[in-house]
Amino acid sequence: MKDGSDSILVAEGVRKVYRSGGDEVVALHGLDLTVPPGEFLAVMGPSGSGKTTLLNCVSGLDDIDGGRVLVDGLSIHELSDKERTRHRAQEMGFIFQAFNLIPVFTTTENVELPLLLAGVHEREARARARATLARVGLAHRLERRPPELSGGEQQRVAVARALAGRPRIVWADEPTGNLDSEMAQNVIELLGELHAEGLTLILITHDPTVAAHADRLITIRDGRLVADERLGTGAPAAVGAG
Repeated sequence: MKDGSDSILVAEGVRKVYRSGGDEVVALHGLDLTVPPGEFLAVMGPSGSGKTTLLNCVSGLDDIDGGRVLVDGLSIHELSDKERTRHRAQEMGFIFQAFNLIPVFTTTENVELPLLLAGVHEREARARARATLARVGLAHRLERRPPELSGGEQQRVAVARALAGRPRIVWADEPTGNLDSEMAQNVIELLGELHAEGLTLILITHDPTVAAHADRLITIRDGRLVADERLGTGAPAAVGAG
């Protein structure tokens, strides 16, 4: 179902419960969140606060137990699993702390594989993979394999893989967690450049220096949104927690 909202992401009363035997753990307590197109949003909070659960639920990687999530006006949890998977492939990109690269594939093959699985023609997939790798500064590493690359270069391949599908929104879960400070700074600067081109970016991080690059910072604690502020202005944004 489509909604007429101008926001690229709207989460309303999102609730997530994990069950084990007779026990229940509420990971998200009716959380509300709105993200306009082109925003760079950072999400912080202590370990176990619900940051990654939030990303998984609002991106459609995981089901929810209450509320609804609209991505570009589409209620994603009303879709079938197949439809939701197709929507993610067409509209979203994902970057994780673990690079998740296939070590026997070249950088080009790693980036083009998701395109091929999504039905993109082989020649176009190869061209898009090479162009996206050049965009992230790896034009000279097209035929290298992950073990031949530095950690920072591997994360750039992962960024290229997320971008090759031409997503409207990119989710990044601790993308600098496995990098030293210099490599982490390079990756964050790259994400900042992509955001400046209009990409919507939602970044999970524990590092305040990484979060400082964002337009907006929200803080999650015990599955609730406890702070929401615009960075650089000091002006608080509306907090929406159920």
